[in-house]
Amino acid sequence: MEALRATAEGAIAIQAKQVKAFGTEAAEASLQQLSIQRRNPSAHDVEIEILYCGVCHSDLHTARNEWHSTVYPCVPGHEIVGKVRSVGDQVSKFKVGDTAAVGCMVDSCRECEYCREGLEQYCEQGNIGTYNSPDQHLGTQTFGGYSESIVVNENYVLRVPEHLDLAATAPLLCAGITTYSPLRHWNVGPGKKVGIVGIGGLGHMAVKIAKAMGAEVIVFTTSASKVEDAKRLGADDVVLSKDETQMQRYHGKLHFVLDAVSANHDINAYLALLKVDGSLALVGAPEHPLPVAAFSLIPYRRSFAGSMIGGIAETQEMLDFCGKHNLVSDVEMINIDQINEAYERLLKGDVKYRFVIDMASLKNR
Repeated sequence: MEALRATAEGAIAIQAKQVKAFGTEAAEASLQQLSIQRRNPSAHDVEIEILYCGVCHSDLHTARNEWHSTVYPCVPGHEIVGKVRSVGDQVSKFKVGDTAAVGCMVDSCRECEYCREGLEQYCEQGNIGTYNSPDQHLGTQTFGGYSESIVVNENYVLRVPEHLDLAATAPLLCAGITTYSPLRHWNVGPGKKVGIVGIGGLGHMAVKIAKAMGAEVIVFTTSASKVEDAKRLGADDVVLSKDETQMQRYHGKLHFVLDAVSANHDINAYLALLKVDGSLALVGAPEHPLPVAAFSLIPYRRSFAGSMIGGIAETQEMLDFCGKHNLVSDVEMINIDQINEAYERLLKGDVKYRFVIDMASLKNR
């Protein structure tokens, strides 16, 4: 099968094939089996048979058009681990049979200052997301990891440490790098007191990574039921954030706070935990703006920042770090037929801490 890609010189035929996928045709529709096109590998492409795909809250937001930018049909999934099935004739980084991974982006402009610095996630032209971005090869939108296979330029494919459990590694491609990147950027390590707000898909990885970096880790949660689990994950202390007395113990004591909460919450209560020159980085994405009081920042020269995933080199660094420290996500395995139920459970916070799809369940349908 051929697809046509328009260029300044005219239309170019791109060889493509049909593969099974799971996605949705509309915001209000359930996810179901679809047939999508994947290009045949060109000179620098790697074709990956997908073994496992993590389920991120962004998948749900996009499938249901909650960010008002979804192009349908939509096939989510950007926490991908699999085996290399074929490679282009100029690929040098991977060979058939290698274990490989794909995260939240599959390309970028490669020329702007941020791409040249290895910060492709902040590409001035906009990075090409693994799903719901313009597909410059087939002229449609990109389709994600809820599918049999994916084809990606070798420069945006990652290596997986051999000894890590592959299913539990999949969420590292989003939850892992989304938390590793700010912890690394703000120099979290020995001698630093670090607060992690929220214990979910992101927060549970933040605890593991910050602890492995050598920091003293304090978890802040609204759920008494998560206190013991936070300690199991590595927290040195756990604070119930609804208890003002407990919160007061860390007033002005923390070097850094990583906020992984996507629900509306009082950001000023967490800014108050920072020392002079301390920083709070937001990686959760609340639906509504968070009011910030000027005097939560000014008297202590505090900083309120945001962060998103990491560049390709940093994502590989994160995978290698997790390999060194034997870190993976806590996961619940599901079959592809359970994805709609998983979305409903995700809305209720009913998962510890990441769903991962066994993609053999799609292959065998």
